[in-house]
Amino acid sequence: AMLGMEAGDVEESVDDGFLAEGDEGIGATIMGRNMFGPIRGDWPDESWQGWWGDEPPYHHPVFVLTHYPRPDLVMQGTTFHFVTGSIESVLVKAQEAANGRDIRLGGGVATIQQYLRAGLVDSLHIAVAPVLLGSGERLFDASAAASYSVVETIGSTAVTHYRLSRV
Repeated sequence: AMLGMEAGDVEESVDDGFLAEGDEGIGATIMGRNMFGPIRGDWPDESWQGWWGDEPPYHHPVFVLTHYPRPDLVMQGTTFHFVTGSIESVLVKAQEAANGRDIRLGGGVATIQQYLRAGLVDSLHIAVAPVLLGSGERLFDASAAASYSVVETIGSTAVTHYRLSRV
């Protein structure tokens, strides 16, 4: 996820360009349950509908990895599928739904790490903003980092964007 910051026209155009390019060709998103919401354990009910309010930023199917089944949630052009099972089986479902388009890993870190360790990530776009939020989580371990190289870097005073591809 990108942090939106007001830092002037140049920075906004850089960020806007990366955001627009990042949405091109996406047919489905896979995310971890923590990216969907703060509720842990079994779903007490179906009232939580995500961090984004009534209009989610996705306009394609979203597959939420969870250990606790929940019925699909349909909102403003997006269907959230709450799926259990292996990351590979979820990827197959997302590929079928994407109909030949790309699959985005929407995060969080634990979800991305699982797909990195399995060698299932072709490319990454990482946005680094100079904001201290706490201890955080490490995205790469040494073996995963060695599998990717930086192919593009664009920076502004608000954020630096890195594009990485598998070596």
